[in-house]
Amino acid sequence: MNAIGSAATVRSGPGTGPGLRRDPLAALAATLAPAVIFALVRGLGVIVLAALAAANDTRLGTALRAWDGEWFLGLAQGGYDGVPPGLADANGMRTAETPLAFFPGYPATTAALRFLTGLPSEAAGVAAATLAGIAAAYGVCRLGRLVPGGSRRVGLIMVALFAGTPMGVVLTMAYSEALFCALAAWSLVGVLSRRWVLAGAMCGLAGLVRPTAAALVLAVGMAALVAVVQRHDGLRPWAGAALAPLGLLGYLGWVAARTGSATGWFDLQNRGWGSRFDGGAATAQFAASVLVSVPSAFEVLTVAVLAGGLVLLAVGVVRAVRGGLPWPLLVYGAGVLIMDVGSNGLMNSKARLLLPAFTLLLPVALGLARRRPATTVATLVAVALGSAWFGAYALTAWQYAI
Repeated sequence: MNAIGSAATVRSGPGTGPGLRRDPLAALAATLAPAVIFALVRGLGVIVLAALAAANDTRLGTALRAWDGEWFLGLAQGGYDGVPPGLADANGMRTAETPLAFFPGYPATTAALRFLTGLPSEAAGVAAATLAGIAAAYGVCRLGRLVPGGSRRVGLIMVALFAGTPMGVVLTMAYSEALFCALAAWSLVGVLSRRWVLAGAMCGLAGLVRPTAAALVLAVGMAALVAVVQRHDGLRPWAGAALAPLGLLGYLGWVAARTGSATGWFDLQNRGWGSRFDGGAATAQFAASVLVSVPSAFEVLTVAVLAGGLVLLAVGVVRAVRGGLPWPLLVYGAGVLIMDVGSNGLMNSKARLLLPAFTLLLPVALGLARRRPATTVATLVAVALGSAWFGAYALTAWQYAI
């Protein structure tokens, strides 16, 4: 049985066998656990953010919609042709095409929630991200149960690690990471459980949210190809593979038509934010400069986060070779990391852009699950506190974009 098939094996545990009935309250608690853990970690982050915002003469609401959040909320209110005129790119410039640099999935979700609930734009944006973050929590929890050696405990630890990533603050901001992570997590659940239509559909939607979907398309496409070659699951892998790239290619194609250039979206990113793939040259230069001159705590910690991502990738490769980590999860995580480290652009955004590589945290979750409960809890509390401070510092004391 291949890695994907073995990961989809159904596990049972105490209290789930034939003829046994679970206590309804215990069942409810088990059902709500991923959401509660996510809410506790991110709630701590918001509390610390509020405290640092007050200390730095900043409103909490202003912090929650900072930087790209202003663009996303502007798109949610007016669409691509009605973004408020005060918004500009990293160079302070603005053309009619500049808003096209931002993918439509999250602004559309925010606009829909605003329409359905009547919430103010800012509140709708934060609510959309928070609800998406909870959906992502259930997805990463499921992944923690599906991997070899996984369990419910591994899944819940994954939720805490995911919510407590260094820039986990954006999971409760008017940003698109939470929605993308939710779609990516459930797409990967579809891959591991060989539910190819689910995998392809979630991947296709993720392609409307962030360009990081390229890594997800690669993982889903490769897994579907393996299933086709091995003649598993009939036509369903074909369907999944066909659905996976539709969102990403569709949006890039639409921007190409609007700009009159096949590379229109990439040109906008390069002109407005200096973002292009350079193989990691700019990131290496940034890291070397930071380590030599130590200009700020934020930049030093950004380099540390990138180094940590590379270490986690190496650990993941070892586990995948040994059969302890399904290779599609590694392909996806590696793809996100390569896109982040390998691109030029705003170096201050590197830690945030690594957040979707949550699959690289699985070896950590598997390791913590084998520790004593007290050790595991203490570690996760330290992670949550570190994340809360780092995110709050980035939004209130750090003066530049994240």
